[in-house]
Amino acid sequence: MIRPCFLVVDREYSGSISTRKLVIETAKFNVLTAYSAKEAVEVLAKFPAVNGIVLDAGIGGMDCCILIDKLKEIAPKAVVILISLPGDKTCDLADHQLESFDPTRLLELLQQLLPEETAAIDRRDISLKKKGD
Repeated sequence: MIRPCFLVVDREYSGSISTRKLVIETAKFNVLTAYSAKEAVEVLAKFPAVNGIVLDAGIGGMDCCILIDKLKEIAPKAVVILISLPGDKTCDLADHQLESFDPTRLLELLQQLLPEETAAIDRRDISLKKKGD
C-alpha cells in the first residue's frame, strides 16, 4: 500500500514540530514539511509526487497566490489547501480553503479527498490489530 503524501508549508520554526504535520501523520499519511515559501518550492521540486499541499496563508516571504502558482507549476495534480484565519485574504488558485486552524477539520478534509486511501489504511490497521491479539 502506498500512503498518500502531503507537503505542509507551515510558519512554525523548524526547531518545533508542526501541529499540522502531527495531525496528518496520525492519519498515517506521509508528510514533507517546509517552513518558508522558498523551502516549499525547493522541497516540492525534489519530491513532486505529493497528493496535496497544506499551506498556511500567513507563510510570508512570498504572496500566497504567487506561491500556489509556483507550486502548481511543479505539481499540477496536487490539491492545494489554504489555511487562514476567518476574514483573511483568500486565493482563488487554492483548491480548498479552511478558515480555521482546527486540526480536526483539516484531517476530515484530507480523508474526504482520499476516501479509498483512507479506507485502505483503516483496513490495514484493523488487520494489524487482529494479528496482535
